[in-house]
Amino acid sequence: MQKVFLFLFLFLLQIIALEKASAGTVVDADENRLTKASQSFLLAVKKREPVDSFLLFFQKITPAELMAELNTDNRKKTFWLNIYNAYTQLWLSENPAQYKKRSQFFGNKRIAIAGERLSLDRIEHGLLRRSKTKWSMGYVNRLFPSGFEKNNRVDTVDYRIHFALNCGAKSCPPIAFYRAEQLDKQLDLATRVYLKSEADYDTTKNQIALPAIMGWFRADFGGKKNMKQLLKKTGVIPMEAAPSISFKKYDWNLYLDNYKTE
Repeated sequence: MQKVFLFLFLFLLQIIALEKASAGTVVDADENRLTKASQSFLLAVKKREPVDSFLLFFQKITPAELMAELNTDNRKKTFWLNIYNAYTQLWLSENPAQYKKRSQFFGNKRIAIAGERLSLDRIEHGLLRRSKTKWSMGYVNRLFPSGFEKNNRVDTVDYRIHFALNCGAKSCPPIAFYRAEQLDKQLDLATRVYLKSEADYDTTKNQIALPAIMGWFRADFGGKKNMKQLLKKTGVIPMEAAPSISFKKYDWNLYLDNYKTE
């Protein structure tokens, strides 16, 4: 009985905290109840704190509330990035063996948000990549996306999400707590840091080996020509360089708790 009362007490505290966050004065209009809740959920996962109140909160949000609050691409990216990373870490920390069957892990529809059952794949490819098919390098849209997907997906695909999503693998970028009002700066930083860490530039052979995700989703980056411009912009290669591009193998070894150090 004491455990039940303790659970209810903690549950009420988290609900009150969420309501206060939504009712308080918002310094930047980009932040709202849902983006803040996604940040708090990810933080609770990191700290191994109870998350049942967050799961219930996201489940009880109505479709109309979800659309109203995630009404800009920055808000959508902030929310879905945090949700994806939080659920991935939560599930794999509870049962790492799930990772042995990755297609099931990413494809199972067990995320309840606004009355919809979502998979990690649907969040990544349906909502964050605007209904792209998973294995088309980003060149083919998925036929007949659901109404929920069309209502809540981004308007424009942002290649930088690939340097923010963490699927639990060793090759994944570190996890950050994304905030709508700082999102562009955060994603620019994530892009620059990941590329400088993972891209291997051989000046003698004039070749560069890029992370596998850039090959998998090359259309999101605008093809190899635009990849080279990105490499110059981020300082990975000199402005005058024109290296040939190859793509590295992906390290799928499980690597949890890879949070960005602030």
